[in-house]
Amino acid sequence: MSSPSHAADTPITVRDQLIQSLAKGEKPRADWRIGTEHEKFGFRLDDLRPPTYEGERGIEAMLHGLVRFGWEPVQENGHVIALLRDGASVSLEPAGQLELSGAALQTIHQTCVETGTHLDEVAQVAGELQLGFLGMGFQPKWARDDMPWMPKGRYRIMRAYMPRVGKLGLDMMTRTSTVQVNLDFASEADMVRKFRVSLALQPVATALFADSPFTEGKPNGFQSYRSHIWTDTDAARTGMLDFVFEDGFGYERYVDYLLDVPMYFSYRKGQYIDASGQSFRDFLDGRLPALPGELPTMRDWSDHMTTAFPEVRLKQYLEMRGADSGPWSRICALPAFWVGLLYDDAALDAAWDLVRDFSVAERHALRDGAPRHGLKLPFRNGTLLDLAREALEISVAGLRRRAERNADGQDESHFLDVLQEIVDSGKSAADRKLELFHGPWQGNIDRVFSEFAY
Repeated sequence: MSSPSHAADTPITVRDQLIQSLAKGEKPRADWRIGTEHEKFGFRLDDLRPPTYEGERGIEAMLHGLVRFGWEPVQENGHVIALLRDGASVSLEPAGQLELSGAALQTIHQTCVETGTHLDEVAQVAGELQLGFLGMGFQPKWARDDMPWMPKGRYRIMRAYMPRVGKLGLDMMTRTSTVQVNLDFASEADMVRKFRVSLALQPVATALFADSPFTEGKPNGFQSYRSHIWTDTDAARTGMLDFVFEDGFGYERYVDYLLDVPMYFSYRKGQYIDASGQSFRDFLDGRLPALPGELPTMRDWSDHMTTAFPEVRLKQYLEMRGADSGPWSRICALPAFWVGLLYDDAALDAAWDLVRDFSVAERHALRDGAPRHGLKLPFRNGTLLDLAREALEISVAGLRRRAERNADGQDESHFLDVLQEIVDSGKSAADRKLELFHGPWQGNIDRVFSEFAY
């Protein structure tokens, strides 16, 4: 989840400013970039508990330890809550999940180097603190009450608001981790086409990257329990956004959606002002109860955009939000999958042909069924695995045509090998962990921390 926006405090005087803020994301193809984000769970090596913020082995100590690698600390009310370096950031999710928000890079090769460098730095500091880090979609062992809370103002407001709008919002905050990729568009029409393709295929990513089959040490009956949690978090700011597929969709329609998303807060003078459940439309009219008589700025709008959590989110780029976190190889595979589909014209055409006739009911059936059934979900005359296989073939071809090669002459398609193995076997990471749990682990979930930590 985002830290305070760095957008200018320009007053919003006309609604068109909001529309233009999205249009400013348009870039020529030569300037398209790849931004990859991933989260991971920390745990203490001796008792496997998640570290608190404070203490000699806490998350604060972890952040201070990373400063040696050239990261610049960011503070909120005297607490280090993020680190910045070369266009990237390390930040904290609500229960201390450590997030790398990567820089905007040209190739998957660069993304994978960035990710590997970060994980190596984390491992060095974590080893000194007797901590470990695990990439999965959902905390496999600990209950919600066992999870610590980080000292960030927006989380205090969200923590109080979440139980009013869904049963699983606090689990989303404290017990989930994801990997996502942020991608560019050339024009409004290009944005619309990419938005529709990625939204329709987001359940494929959920199934391919499914890695959250345990809750509190036991199988939970899901492939991606993380994905399921979003279905009962807050219906006003989550979901499949059916209007994206309607005629006339564009920046203006997305602005209307955001204006109907209830607010969480306004960030003023270094403090988060609780505006939970209030209307940004009222804010535009100077009638926000939390700040009576005040008008919003573009910084307020930028912050507000980060509080919508659909399966694909539009800012000045498109965010793919459907995947569980995982090991280094799958962190690299997610941007590769979507770049292959969306950054090559022939691939984007083929992907649109694949999904263009999906009905509203079919899109929702995929979204609702993928978390539990994964690749085995029945779809049309086959399963979601068949759809995943076709999408992966299109992505591989797209990356090969991109022909971005590393020093060894490899193009980016080899980053999809881990997904090809999943498609060929029909077994997700969740399936393989369940096999271990029922087999060699003999029902002991603690083994996941020793065998799958970074």
